[in-house]
Amino acid sequence: MTTEPDEPITGKSSILSDHVDVRMIAVDTDEVVADRNTIVQLDPDHPGFRDREYRKRRNQIAQLALSYRPGQTIPDAPYTPDEHRVWQTIWTALRPAQQQHACAEYISALTRLSFATDRIPQLREVNEKVMAISGFRLEPVAGLVQPRVFLENLADGVFLCTQYIRHYSTPLYTPEPDVVHEIVGHGVTLASPRLAELNRLFGQAVQRTGSADALERLSRLYWFTIEFGVLREEGVVKAFGTGLLSSAGELEEMHDAELRPLDLDDAMTCDYDPTHFQPILFCADSFAAMYKELKEYLMKW
Repeated sequence: MTTEPDEPITGKSSILSDHVDVRMIAVDTDEVVADRNTIVQLDPDHPGFRDREYRKRRNQIAQLALSYRPGQTIPDAPYTPDEHRVWQTIWTALRPAQQQHACAEYISALTRLSFATDRIPQLREVNEKVMAISGFRLEPVAGLVQPRVFLENLADGVFLCTQYIRHYSTPLYTPEPDVVHEIVGHGVTLASPRLAELNRLFGQAVQRTGSADALERLSRLYWFTIEFGVLREEGVVKAFGTGLLSSAGELEEMHDAELRPLDLDDAMTCDYDPTHFQPILFCADSFAAMYKELKEYLMKW
């Protein structure tokens, strides 16, 4: 970037996680909001908060989403060469980590989408491929939406997706889901018909959920499966969760986590800290076992 932050950024070097999907904890779950354009504001601790040029760029990209209406062609974000270099830096670290630690279902979907490594793919391009595979639509939003809004849209096969990229000063860290997490994590998994189906079922379960307590439990289940789920392939622990798959750091550290057998009721009551590498992960015996158990559980919810 050519514009320096107004003040030095401190305190982030010890937080190594590439991604924290705070959609699940963005606001109190009993707050009633049904508007996809009601956005959780940028936190003052965000690496780019004091960088006026960065915030200007985010606002420019956010305005595209605010002007978007479902069914329209998704407008291309005007990414800069500096922002494309952030993408390149991330992929340099992420691709070898994925090849080693990602599950076969994810690798197959990644191959189908076939991202360029030298530029940020436009949401329009990814959306066209994902729709052809699973019927899911990626639609732009200006920033973090509230948990119920995000999850309920999944029921209709809609993934609400941010388009901005993280601040250049911390290419391997972001305190929020950015375009890297959205596309490399969620976009790829939605190119798996089976993972896309689980996302729809989560959304439908949320639509049937009235109480704040029940929504909180479903959010935790989503966190420990769709976001941070792991499984075994030929005895080796592999990732299928988007929070792991979009983070080279998380992929490396997941083998040091406490692995618990996949127990969906246990996962619903397990605490988590989104600001650090995940110390507890729930591990399925296989992809097929995870898919069957989670599908049946959500259908009965």
